Amino acid sequence: MRVFTPDEIASNSANKYLGVLVAAKYARVLNELPKNLTPSVGEKKLTTRAMEELVRGDVDYKVIARRRAE
Repeated sequence: MRVFTPDEIASNSANKYLGVLVAAKYARVLNELPKNLTPSVGEKKLTTRAMEELVRGDVDYKVIARRRAE
């Protein structure tokens, strides 16, 4: 298992906390895809694969402001 430093995670996101959240949501998306449509990168966990793609800059995301209840 690869260890990601906070600096690596923050390099392609606003901060390390947002980077981890984005990678977790991306891992959920990868989990929902059919196994035969996703390129197999060894037998890595989906969370590791998501973090690697985030660090490489392959994951595009957009932060949407949360609405407040009125």
